[in-house]
Amino acid sequence: MRHRSVADLMTPHAVAVQRGTTFKEIARLLDEYGITAVPVIDDDQRPIGVVSEADLLRSKTSGDGAETAGELMSSPALVAGPQWSAVEAARVMEEHRVKRLPVVDSRGVLIGVVSRSDLLQLFLRRDRSIQEEIVEDVLAGTLGVSPAAVTVEVADGRVTLSGTLRHRSLVPVVVRLCESVEGVVTVVDRLSFEHDDATDGVSAVD
Repeated sequence: MRHRSVADLMTPHAVAVQRGTTFKEIARLLDEYGITAVPVIDDDQRPIGVVSEADLLRSKTSGDGAETAGELMSSPALVAGPQWSAVEAARVMEEHRVKRLPVVDSRGVLIGVVSRSDLLQLFLRRDRSIQEEIVEDVLAGTLGVSPAAVTVEVADGRVTLSGTLRHRSLVPVVVRLCESVEGVVTVVDRLSFEHDDATDGVSAVD
């Protein structure tokens, strides 16, 4: 299984501004490109902050007189690496309550931007593709489980697993791997097992 990274999902050649970009120019760029925030970069193309719609509105309502990106931006910039998983990027966005993250390379140079809408692409995957990956890659390929042993049903990203596995210890492994498949929203576990290997090696004590 190959999971898409931030590099796969990001928008390359991101719109960016410099310290001296004016309030009006930033507002125009946000409107023109339909984005909610823009990274502020230095002369070496490294993000030093971010100006969002909220920053613009906050400046006007507070009357602080900020007129340039350098004065308006939130700093330092929260950034993502191209090798990050979608889950890592989503966690940072949620933790810091931001909708977009500049993506930087190993030198700290801006190479793109990843947004919440980019991450949501993962959940637009067709149910048939999800089912095929679980059956062929997770069950047969990774775990060596016969497709005949487990029935996989997928509806709107909701995976239902039913059938019988040989060992009890395999049940949580199957569920966890299915949860990690791109496009899966939730997994319903209706699996049973033939042998309770969780009790192996445990002897009763009088």
